[in-house]
Amino acid sequence: MDIQDYYQDDWKDRYKDKICPAQVATSMVKHGNHVFIGTGCGEPQHLIKAMISNEEISDIDLYQALPFTLSQFFDQPFFWDRFLFNTFFITSLVREAAFEGKINYIPACLSEIPSLFDSQILLDVALIQVTPPDEHGYCSLGISVDITKRAAETAKLIIAQVNSHMPRTLGNSFIHASKIDYLVPYDEPLIEVKLPEPDKSIRRIARNISRLVEDNSTIEVGIGTIPYSVLSFLGKKKNLGIHTEMLSDVFLDLIAKGVITNEQKNLHQGKIIASFCMGTQSIYRFVHNNPMVEFYTSDYVNDPFVIALNDNMVAINSALEIDLTGQICSDSIGYHFFSGIGGQVDFSTGAAKSKGGISIIALPSTAKNGTISRIVPHLSEGAGVVITRGGAHYVVTEYGIGYLRGKNIRQRVMELIKLAHPSFRRDLLASAKHQHYIFPDQIPLPDKDLIFLDRLESNMELGDGKKIMFRPILPTDEFAFRNFIYSFSEESLYNRFFQVIRTWPHPKAQQWVNIDYEKTMTLIGIIEENDSFYIVAMGQYGEDIDGNVELSLLVQEEYQSQGIGQFMLGLIRDIAIKNGYTEGKMRVLFENKKMLELAKKLFPELRFKPEAGGILNAEFKL
Repeated sequence: MDIQDYYQDDWKDRYKDKICPAQVATSMVKHGNHVFIGTGCGEPQHLIKAMISNEEISDIDLYQALPFTLSQFFDQPFFWDRFLFNTFFITSLVREAAFEGKINYIPACLSEIPSLFDSQILLDVALIQVTPPDEHGYCSLGISVDITKRAAETAKLIIAQVNSHMPRTLGNSFIHASKIDYLVPYDEPLIEVKLPEPDKSIRRIARNISRLVEDNSTIEVGIGTIPYSVLSFLGKKKNLGIHTEMLSDVFLDLIAKGVITNEQKNLHQGKIIASFCMGTQSIYRFVHNNPMVEFYTSDYVNDPFVIALNDNMVAINSALEIDLTGQICSDSIGYHFFSGIGGQVDFSTGAAKSKGGISIIALPSTAKNGTISRIVPHLSEGAGVVITRGGAHYVVTEYGIGYLRGKNIRQRVMELIKLAHPSFRRDLLASAKHQHYIFPDQIPLPDKDLIFLDRLESNMELGDGKKIMFRPILPTDEFAFRNFIYSFSEESLYNRFFQVIRTWPHPKAQQWVNIDYEKTMTLIGIIEENDSFYIVAMGQYGEDIDGNVELSLLVQEEYQSQGIGQFMLGLIRDIAIKNGYTEGKMRVLFENKKMLELAKKLFPELRFKPEAGGILNAEFKL
């Protein structure tokens, strides 16, 4: 059944005193008025066109977020003569006018905009779009509750387009017909928005983000192709919940598959929570009269304290550029305002305060067809800092995942350079050295795409339920590597290195974490806890002068005798074989019985050659 078939026309008799044509209603707008227009796809198109077509209306301050209809008049000189347009968010439809200085951009967090209508932006008129009144006289604001409800509540005059195409949404979405001054019946299809298909790099970004989303998480997806693309990679997750500012069609597949259930939410359990909706008829039909979905105002949905009440909250948003210290710009390109603050700060803050929550900022590594790096030594002149260094949590590009929270500047620099496009890494490193962000002897990161390293990851569950992830070591693991080495007894260190190395300063440690992943390969076994990790095992191979590989292993003492060593050596052996090696060896102390037994299990045709100092040189075919 189509949405418009749901409504009856008897309301027109009940409220006939309020009903009038759009031209009559909008003629109530007076010179100098401050006029609010409903948000995005829920905007009252018919009322907007009627107001603009009335040549008697001029000197009007308009306020809207995510405009569509207004942009159709931006190429008409009369529009700018009669109207001053203020927006809280700049979209592609209005970006050119913004660059030309024709639009007033109001930078504000979405959670704070409703309160502006209480004190700073005093509205004379609100043009909104609603459903027909129900039997109790209540109209639903449908897909535009967000800031629209508060604007309507504070405006001196409310003019509502009553459209039977508008879905009846539940939650804090209702306004009684008695509160509306003029009802203008006019049915027309709602604006529809289809997101562009993501390109290869955006799909890689989305895939990386999906690795951070755990089962039972509650997720927020900010506006943009990148955040929405991640949803297509969440098909194998379980019991996800939704608490987000905007709903779109991209959620529907996960709902149909039973991935989004909202059952594990501890706030609004069983409910999808949102404040507005932009998409196609598919999502509009889904939210219509659906008790699974509730819409609330932006000062509630985007309130960081409310967001933080959701355990395991995951906020996914995008950015324009980020500097090497972690300052994130999301609303401008230099002096040109490009988008808006929106809900990014709200959800980043709320997710960071959530129990088990994380905040993710995603961006492609480059812009302008790969000619410009989005990871930069310093933000562009005029660029606005939307998220400060202290607020940065996870950063994701097509080249991987970087973790910044609690990291010092040197660590941040290395995390972010590894996320940059390979062709920009050396210049970024040089800039970091020039700014004294990192050690002057820092080894450059590889100038190649390391995405293939993802295929070398493996997982193992121990008897006590702890999970270990095995992955190649990265230059950013230097601090974790040093902590790992320092955790061993002198006996264990002697068994591995045939000497006790007591200190591992930066010049030495960085040699172990900067490898080529071909002639040298190092896997580490890590256990993640509270957004951090520690290394419990390390397995390596390195090419010798004969073109064969030497294998080695080091497992933290409390994790020995649990099968980790055998599993890890098997992984290292398999990688060496894939890289074309056929012969291998291990150098083991004669007294190191455990390692000798492990070598015999993996390589039954082991051949031993004694060396000086009680060392056995074990040779074998891989």
